[in-house]
Amino acid sequence: MTIPEPDSRTLAALSPEAALAAAQAPGATAGTLSGLAGHPDARVRSQVARHPNTPAEVLGTLAPAFPREVLQNPGLPLMRLARPGLLNLFPAEGVTALLALPEAPAWVVDGAARHEDFGVRTALAARPGLGAERVQALAADAGWQVREAVARRPDLSEVLVRHLAADDDYDVRKAVAARPDLPGDVLRTLVTDAHGFVRASVARRLDLPLDCLLTLATDDDPDVLSTLARRVDLPRTVREWLAANEHPSVRAAALQAWTVPPEALDRAEHDAEDEVRAALARRPDAPPELLVRLAGDEAEQVRRAVLERTDLPEDAVLALARAPEQDIRLHVASAEGLSGAVLDVLLDDPDTAVRTLLAVRPDLGPERLARLAADPDPEVRRAVAHAEAPGDAVLTVLATDPNIGVRRAAARHLALSPALLPALAADPDEGVRLAVAGRNDLPEGVRERLRADPDPSVRAEVAGA
Repeated sequence: MTIPEPDSRTLAALSPEAALAAAQAPGATAGTLSGLAGHPDARVRSQVARHPNTPAEVLGTLAPAFPREVLQNPGLPLMRLARPGLLNLFPAEGVTALLALPEAPAWVVDGAARHEDFGVRTALAARPGLGAERVQALAADAGWQVREAVARRPDLSEVLVRHLAADDDYDVRKAVAARPDLPGDVLRTLVTDAHGFVRASVARRLDLPLDCLLTLATDDDPDVLSTLARRVDLPRTVREWLAANEHPSVRAAALQAWTVPPEALDRAEHDAEDEVRAALARRPDAPPELLVRLAGDEAEQVRRAVLERTDLPEDAVLALARAPEQDIRLHVASAEGLSGAVLDVLLDDPDTAVRTLLAVRPDLGPERLARLAADPDPEVRRAVAHAEAPGDAVLTVLATDPNIGVRRAAARHLALSPALLPALAADPDEGVRLAVAGRNDLPEGVRERLRADPDPSVRAEVAGA
């Protein structure tokens, strides 16, 4: 009689100990090992990756997580003999994981070079220690991602640098333009490259010669000019010209440089484009009076830029507390160190969420909490009942609130006066009485009353308290 092997679901459901024992068995079949490859325990999958009877396809699926175990599998040499193109059975991420190992053998490198997935060849192109012939072959690969990875190699010969600087793909040329060892004549060629991304890459170079800088300053691509405008080594005439450029992104970028002419800063505050004024708001040297004006700017983008700062004067915070955007006001309401004037503005906020957040601030004080305890929205009043120290007067108001949820929250507050407990223990709402019954500071008379409560949940709660 032939006993069928358990299916994959059965094997995946085995306990870790039983599955590990099955994966370690010398006679484990390919079917059993395939099923165990999906076991949730990593130790089991690791053992499957080591087992010589594990099928090649299964090893490929395990290689991303267990590359060393796969390479150490004693059955791998026979698999390679039987299938010369073994690595093409592996998913790309599996081969990439093998390549990432410093000890990856030559056959893995050779197989990766022939792999049909360009992602594998890209990973190979970035691998340290490749021979010159291999690098040269990859520099002629059909995949631009592969050639781009070659262009980023620190050990690239000048011959290949020049070759890739004339590549048909702009991403490859862009990678060449970022190389620190770029010959001067190649750099000057890339300054006038047909694609703006390449010229922008050149514009980022710290060692950009002055003549190249001046050439880029005449570019008509806003991205190139924006990149150039962020530099700190521009001649004053170039900086002034970029600060007044027709493209708002260029004017905004010019404000990110360390030194900006005062007249450019004054002009930026009145710029018609929100992006420019937002960039001005992010400058670390923006004076307090400017931040106050920008906090009240008509554009949301500008107000959000001001909100990013941690050095705002009080008047700027006040302006943001009145912003039309709810999330800006919520951000202000959760900030530390708010002045009384800002808190008072937020107390009258039209949005319930802002007032609710305000209610649990530890620095609000009894007077402001009393105002919120009389808020028309029960969510706000209930939040006051969760405040750390609302005070006896506020808790008294909340304990008699017309809303059930507010009274329930008040009944649980640790600072509740014992004088309020009898009335809450007789509340018509069983939820309020349940909250009282859970307290461990009940006077005996209140406890006795709750033991006789008509609701079984209340009686059980007081019995366990």
